[in-house]
Amino acid sequence: DFNIKYDPPKVYIADFKLFNKSVLPGEKSVLQKPIFETDKVVLSHRQNDISLQFVALHYSNPIKNKYAYRLEPFDESWRITTNQKEAFYPNLPPGEYHFQVKAASDKGVWNEEGAHLLIVILPPWWQTWWAYLLYLLLFFLGLYSLIRWRTKSLELEKMVLEEKVAERTSALNQSLENLKSTQSQLIHAEKMASLGELTAGIAHEIQNPLNFVNNFSEVNTELIDELIGERSKESAERDEGLEEGLLLDILANEKKINHHGRRAQGIVKNMLEHSRKGSGDKEQINLNALCDEYLRLAYHGIRARDKSFKAELKTHYTQDLPEIKVIPQEIGRVLLNVYNNAFQAVENIEKPVVSVTTRWRENLVEIETTDNGPGIPDEIIDKIFQPFFTTKPTGQGTGLGLSLSYDIVKAHGGT
Repeated sequence: DFNIKYDPPKVYIADFKLFNKSVLPGEKSVLQKPIFETDKVVLSHRQNDISLQFVALHYSNPIKNKYAYRLEPFDESWRITTNQKEAFYPNLPPGEYHFQVKAASDKGVWNEEGAHLLIVILPPWWQTWWAYLLYLLLFFLGLYSLIRWRTKSLELEKMVLEEKVAERTSALNQSLENLKSTQSQLIHAEKMASLGELTAGIAHEIQNPLNFVNNFSEVNTELIDELIGERSKESAERDEGLEEGLLLDILANEKKINHHGRRAQGIVKNMLEHSRKGSGDKEQINLNALCDEYLRLAYHGIRARDKSFKAELKTHYTQDLPEIKVIPQEIGRVLLNVYNNAFQAVENIEKPVVSVTTRWRENLVEIETTDNGPGIPDEIIDKIFQPFFTTKPTGQGTGLGLSLSYDIVKAHGGT
């Protein structure tokens, strides 16, 4: 028996190409010696398009030689080829690669040792370890700067906040001090609003004398202009009779102006005396007369604001009602608030009616005011005497009218 031993073919890397161009060894080349004698090639990140040619030295039947190659870790398995004796690897990313190639003869005997080449593609500078170290240092430097900036910002914000807190505390203290004064002013404002209603109610009485004053003043202005024109003429052309007539007319008008001015002054004086009357002393009064007086004043007040408003006033006064001891100004303010609310409730009613009734019941005087308006909704009926509660639009009511009225009635022992 004969055992025939076939030797495997020797395999070599015959050529190394960059971008499909053969690389020759030299001082400025990536190859310092021929490729088949080279174990390692170092390339830049731009030299990432490579190809390698290989050859097997076995001549018994070279056409049937086989090759297997791979580039670790790029290739997961061996690539088998017969005719193609070149491996192409374009656009390789930076990294370390191990190229291996082995060959088999026509008898199928493989040269397992094969040929090897270590290929290193260097990363660009911004992907090197020292670049990453620089990035890390810059990151920590930026983080440190951010922390310092944030810390300083927080300290500054803290200082600003402390200043604002101090200012706010001071403002709150001032507001607290002003609150009592403001409350008093609001109460005073509500009282003045009541006075305003009274003023509107009697303003029509002042309008007539003021109209007379204005009219006679205009006439006198015309007469004086005419008199000045007459006196500017030459002595021979002047009409003394006309001048005397003009002076008499001016004098008569001045007397009328004075008369109607005093009339207006008297009305204002009476109004001021009426407004100053509430000194805190109680007086015996006829409540029917007080109710009727303020009903008329409230009605004239709303008519002064809206000439088109008309309402039917109904009164049912108990004639044998005894006089009672109250502060007239205070009770008048209560009546004015109640009447104003009644008139405002019927402003949009086709035929508005406001009724006032007085009764004597169990040693108490009862005043009842009714209207044919929509009424007070159940959900707010319990709130109408709360200070500052109002259903009027913003700026049209303080919400103190009924609250003050409630306090006044309670102070008089009423409910």
